[in-house]
Amino acid sequence: MANFPTLAKIADVKEHQFEKPVKKIFDGPDVSFFLMSLAYRDIMTFMLQLNRSVLPRKNQTGGTTAITTWRLDSEDVVFSDAVYRLRSLLNKLIELVEAVPPDTGPRRFGNVSFRKWYRIVEEQVGDLLTESLPEELGPAHEELTSYFLGSLGSAQRLDYGTGHELSFLAFLACLWKLSFFPEAEAGVEERGIALGVFELYLILIRKLIKTYTLEPAGSHGVWGLDDNSFLPYIFGSAQLCPPIAETDDTPTEGSLPDAPEASAVTKLNLVEKEKGSNMYFSAIAFIYDVKRGPFWEHSPMLFDISGIKDGWGKINKGMIKMYNAEVLSKFPVVQHFPFGSLFEWERDPKARPPPPSTHAASQPLRNPMDTNAPSAMRPSGPPMGSTAAPWAAKPSAAPAGFVNGVTQAPWASRAPAPAPPRGGFAGAQRRPLQALKETDTKTIQQNPEGQK
Repeated sequence: MANFPTLAKIADVKEHQFEKPVKKIFDGPDVSFFLMSLAYRDIMTFMLQLNRSVLPRKNQTGGTTAITTWRLDSEDVVFSDAVYRLRSLLNKLIELVEAVPPDTGPRRFGNVSFRKWYRIVEEQVGDLLTESLPEELGPAHEELTSYFLGSLGSAQRLDYGTGHELSFLAFLACLWKLSFFPEAEAGVEERGIALGVFELYLILIRKLIKTYTLEPAGSHGVWGLDDNSFLPYIFGSAQLCPPIAETDDTPTEGSLPDAPEASAVTKLNLVEKEKGSNMYFSAIAFIYDVKRGPFWEHSPMLFDISGIKDGWGKINKGMIKMYNAEVLSKFPVVQHFPFGSLFEWERDPKARPPPPSTHAASQPLRNPMDTNAPSAMRPSGPPMGSTAAPWAAKPSAAPAGFVNGVTQAPWASRAPAPAPPRGGFAGAQRRPLQALKETDTKTIQQNPEGQK
């Protein structure tokens, strides 16, 4: 990948001093520090590696151009031994769900049998990692276990959300840093991770959610993108972007020839057709599986995104921006993320402070009774963490890089309306989500530290 940053690997694993990951984020200012940290830089770098790896590729052969797409069911995706080891690990957890049936007692959310399943995994996690990882990574097990168990949901709250999904991304990034994945041509191993490991992880999670009726963790409710996941929408939209050569920039508009329209997510028959090959549609199919009613009603933000006319490149760019704003910049999500030697709670010397934003203004303080705090930070203030769509940001409020202020989505303050015509909500025309035009993905990719 020409001029594209990749996650650095540890030079000498045997000499590395591992640490038990611990909680560092206790309040809003800690979130601001996190956005300038080495850990944040590494998370975004690795996520963008995976994203770029699944973009379709074009190759010139003689006078013709061949296009290769990376589908979930594609034989062109190469799985290394490391990928197969992780798939075996995840399949063992899937089989364990079958061995721990849900409790038959009446309850709407959070079946208590999930705690039994989780406890068994906790007891076996040492053996599972020993079987799946090479012996030389033994000293790293404590750090790896923290992120691995953290990716399976909360046994205490009986819930699952994007913070747990982030933990699995971190687990994979740790393995990358530790050179668990073999050296390969640009994008080859990353594709195996995204399509061979991450999608199987999502299959496990969806099975846990359905079997044990896990509640969404920190959900925005109907106004969020998805109750549980975010990353499949990033990687899935990348799968449908226009094809690139290895030296090309990541596209910011347009689509793969013959790609389904974004509006196809509102048609169940088209979702069923695409779910076996694309991560975005696979995630949409799960929504149809667990929710009832009109799509515009239970998933209004995804419905609005389905109106984008500039292609999957535009959607992919917007999803990356939104992930930063709605996951990595939100205290309720990142407060549980632990830091050790692999994800360091250290200032990135190249990072710049995040600009003032509605996110920063609504973050909690360690002393919530501080009378000098803005009203949004006091118990008497409005609820923290309003849903914000990055593409609804005003042009003057969207700086380059990952760290960006956003304004509230135009639909976030509205009460649910009667079923709208296909054009949009309550008599209004569907909006094209203008702020997708505001962030230059090329700038993002070249400056993972948030530099201009």
